[in-house]
Amino acid sequence: MAPEREPARREAGRDLVRDRMPAGATATTRPRARLDQPRPRRPRILPEWDPEAFGKLSERIARFIGTGRFLVWMTVVIVVWLLWNVSAPAPLRFDEYPFIFLTLMLSLQASYAAPLILLAQNRQDDRDRVNLEQDRKQNERSIADTEYLTREIAALRIGLGEVATRDWIRSELQDMVRDIQDGHPDGQRVFPAERSGPRDVDDR
Repeated sequence: MAPEREPARREAGRDLVRDRMPAGATATTRPRARLDQPRPRRPRILPEWDPEAFGKLSERIARFIGTGRFLVWMTVVIVVWLLWNVSAPAPLRFDEYPFIFLTLMLSLQASYAAPLILLAQNRQDDRDRVNLEQDRKQNERSIADTEYLTREIAALRIGLGEVATRDWIRSELQDMVRDIQDGHPDGQRVFPAERSGPRDVDDR
C-alpha cells in the first residue's frame, strides 16, 4: 500500500512547487541573492587608489612647488639645460635652439602642477569649512552660556536686593534703641544689663 502512495505524494509536491513559482519561471531561474550577506566585489578595469593618500600627496607637492627651494632648483635645471645645449659638442646636444624639448617639459610640469594645486586648495577649503562650522557651533554654545550666566547673575542681584544686609539691620536696631530711649525722658535704663550698682550673686 505504501509504494502506491509514494508517486501520488511526489506529484502533489510538484504541483505545490509549480503553484509557488511565478508565471514564466523555469527550473533554471537564477537563485535570489541573500540579503544577509555582502555582495561580492565586481572586478574593476581601472586602477584603484586611496583618495586620502592621493590628496595628501598632492598637498605635499603643492606645498613644495610654492616654496623658494623649488624655484631655485627649477632655475638651476633650466640654466644647466641651456648651457649644455649651447656649449656642449654638437653630438651631445639633445635639445638645440629653440629648445623645443625644454618648452615641452615646462608645459608638462605646469599642466600637472595646476590640477595638483587646485586639489590641495579644495582640500584646504573643505578643512576651513569644517573649522568654520565648528567655530560657529562653539560660538553659539558660548553665547548661550553667557546669556544663561547673565540671567543667573541678574536673578541673584534681584534676590540680594530683597535680603536684609548687616548695615541695614544695624541701622534698624540703632533706630529702635533711639526710639526706646526717646520714650523714657527720665533717663531710666531699659535693658537689665545696663543697670548700675553692685552685682548680685544671682547675676553671675
